Amino acid sequence: MSKDYYKTLGVDKNASDEEIKRAFRKLAKQYHPDINKEEGAQEKFKEIGEAYAVLSDPEKRRQYDQFGSAAFDGSQGGFSGFGGGFSGFGFDDIDLGDIFEQFMGGGFSRKRNSKRQTKGEDALVHIDLDFDEAVYGCEKEFSINIKDKCSECNGLGGHNSKTCPTCNGRGRIIQEQRTILGVFQTETTCSKCGGTGTIFETSCKSCNGKGVVNKKKTLKVRVPRGVDDKDQLRMSGKASAGLNGGPNGDVYIEFSVSNHPLYQRDKSDIYIKVPLTITEAIMGCKKTINTIQGKVKVEIPAGTQNGDKVKLRGKGIDDEKLNKKGDTYLIYNVIIPTKLDRIQKKLIKELDDTSLDNEEAFRKFDKYND
Repeated sequence: MSKDYYKTLGVDKNASDEEIKRAFRKLAKQYHPDINKEEGAQEKFKEIGEAYAVLSDPEKRRQYDQFGSAAFDGSQGGFSGFGGGFSGFGFDDIDLGDIFEQFMGGGFSRKRNSKRQTKGEDALVHIDLDFDEAVYGCEKEFSINIKDKCSECNGLGGHNSKTCPTCNGRGRIIQEQRTILGVFQTETTCSKCGGTGTIFETSCKSCNGKGVVNKKKTLKVRVPRGVDDKDQLRMSGKASAGLNGGPNGDVYIEFSVSNHPLYQRDKSDIYIKVPLTITEAIMGCKKTINTIQGKVKVEIPAGTQNGDKVKLRGKGIDDEKLNKKGDTYLIYNVIIPTKLDRIQKKLIKELDDTSLDNEEAFRKFDKYND
């Protein structure tokens, strides 16, 4: 029965060489035995290889178009120089990787060592800080659960190593497949040693052959000055042990900083609301302000308005990461009394009778509200 090679590759009879090659690449990737483990995939892979072997060669394709697949078995008097399962096509003893190197850049016929060095898992820890701890820095102690290298087997997973007899220490197994296209060779990771080339006479009981054990670990961290809320700090190599000699994972610390009852923070700057009485705002005064960098004496001028702002340069947070100090801003808040006794009310009335509305702001307002 004649085989329809064009149908096998999913192209029509007028397909160009490039279309045939493109169809083969797609199908070969889809049905390659190293990728597709479904039933029938291997037979399908053989069929598309057979079809491509004929249609990719101009002379063989001409013979096929004239006589069909019978051209290659001699039954129709056609070209019969390809006996022995298409061995005349030059596919005998070709490593399957060679095909994929040519058509798909390789990478599908060989699986990599499954026991390569792997970095250990990272860990994320949340640490709460009060305002002062974040501003001035401190030391914190915390505990985490990690996978640590097994001390019993030194992380190897077993004792008394020896060369794997299955792969003779190569870590890989070469298998030959004889198909209609010829003899193919594939390499797979040795299942006995997992690709390491060595096995152990006895598996480690402490870690059950894994090389790592669960452990609770206590660590100390120095919190730098100026840490802010949601900032993160990395402790390199302090988390879980790596596999097969890989590096340890890292511990990432995320800080949560509580608010201060008086200070408001904006990165490295501090804002302080300074309450003033009416008389302090009108007459001016001197106040001692306790900043995070120490006490500062401030002269508040007469006629200070509510919301006036003064900057104290360099009196903010000493940010260790940026190596600079922020500023402190004083926001004056003139407090209007809500409870007055009889004498205070009398004095306020007498003050009001002295024409307190002679300022420019009052004159402008009154001009447009007459």
